[in-house]
Order: sequence, then C-alpha cells, then structure tokens
Amino acid sequence: MSKRTSAKYKLDRRMGENIWGRPKSPVNRREYGPGQHGQRRKSKLSDFGLQLRAKQKLKGYYGDVTEKQFRRAYGEAAKMKGDTSQNLIGILEQRLDMIVYRAKFAPTIFAARQIVNHGHILVNGEKCNIPSRRIKVGEVIGLSKKAQEMALVIEAQGLAERDIPDYVVPDGTDKVTFNRIPTLDEVPYPVKMEPNLVVEFYSR
Repeated sequence: MSKRTSAKYKLDRRMGENIWGRPKSPVNRREYGPGQHGQRRKSKLSDFGLQLRAKQKLKGYYGDVTEKQFRRAYGEAAKMKGDTSQNLIGILEQRLDMIVYRAKFAPTIFAARQIVNHGHILVNGEKCNIPSRRIKVGEVIGLSKKAQEMALVIEAQGLAERDIPDYVVPDGTDKVTFNRIPTLDEVPYPVKMEPNLVVEFYSR
C-alpha cells in the first residue's frame, strides 16, 4: 500500500482545501484544521509561510512525493529554458503514476502509485513498476490484462468527478498516449496551485 491512506484527508484539512476534489473529503463538511486546536483563529501567514504552504499543497497533490524527488524536479525545471514554475508542473505531470491517474486507471494518485508498484501498468507494451518514471511525449501507457478486470480500475473509469485532460489521449479503455507536456492552465487542478511560490521557496 501507499504510505498515505486515510491520512491524506488530514492534508486536505490542514490546507483547508479539497486538494484532489474528492466528494468524501472532510473539508466538504468542516473547513477547519485537524486536532484539538483546529478551530482556533488563523494567524496571517508570512511570505515564507505562504511559500511553504504552496510547496506542501503541490507535493501533496502529486501523491506526497519525497522532498528529495521534489527538489530534484525543481532543480531540473530551473535548468530548463522558459518559466521555471511551468517547467516544474510539466515535469510533475510526466510522472508515470500521474499519467495513470489522469487516464482514470485509478481513483486516486495513491492508488495509481500502488498499481504501478504492483506491475499492472505497461509503457509501450512493457511492464514498468517505477511510479516516478518520466514519460516522454508519444509514449503509450496501458493496463495489463489482469488490471483491466480489477474493481479498482473499473471504479476509477466510472468516476464522474473528473475528466481525462486533452494531453492524455485515450485509445479504447485500456491505453492512452501522452500527447504533449501541459502548461499550468491546462492541468485540471480542483484547487488553485501556485508553483511560482514554490520557485520562490527554493530560490531563497
């Protein structure tokens, strides 16, 4: 199993936002933070606090990736031509587990990581169990025969709460092609993400 299960909803409450847009999120019922001090009046965040919060929210959305992986992604984005915040989003959207989630092969990013880890995902017809693998434009991501019959996958494909974005092109129900690297405004985030603040955090 992924390292974050029910605790993922604690992240929603800490941020005060339904980060993944899930109907079961506790934020839909109570917007204050978790714990006995969750309802106390919130103090105004400093610039550092805003930057840290933006980083935590973005990291959390992508399945709570490790700090090492996230910092490496930022480092690569900073070396690329163009806007660093846009580059960072492009790199994160190229992760195999995220494309599996975008393709609606899994109901959550955590479930997407799990089915990749268990060897149920094919990249260009070959099994791949590395969730952080960077997918290139034009590569085909598919479900194994066993995965096509899994209740988890069938449930995900029937979800009405999110659509497959334009940069992930379906071919039937069992495979998709990664069509292009998206820009920030193309990514279907349920809440506002601020990668520019993440760049400010790391460039201090």
